[in-house]
Amino acid sequence: MTASGDDARAYALSLPETSEEFAWGMPIFRVERRLFLTLPEDETSMAVRCPIVDRDELVVAEPAKFWIAGHEAGNAWVRVRLSALDDHDELRAIIRDSWRQAAPPHVLELV
Repeated sequence: MTASGDDARAYALSLPETSEEFAWGMPIFRVERRLFLTLPEDETSMAVRCPIVDRDELVVAEPAKFWIAGHEAGNAWVRVRLSALDDHDELRAIIRDSWRQAAPPHVLELV
């Protein structure tokens, strides 16, 4: 299974109150106005919210799948290589976790 930017887009847009925009030369996704996903590198990867402690553990445990972009090092974001994901369930879980971190409480109540 190779996940694609289209797979990420379809799942992200299925989540409540999500919108797609184009900024910084790439598609970005927000829940209400809060950013939770970007599709950089010609949509071969995605950047998602991830607590820094968890992010650092992921990068050490699975460096072929997760990495930190230089400009995001001090922020709670991690990059994910779409081709390295095990299956669509993993893709959806990663996107859902990022969405949950960004969604305001009244939107979280919708799921």
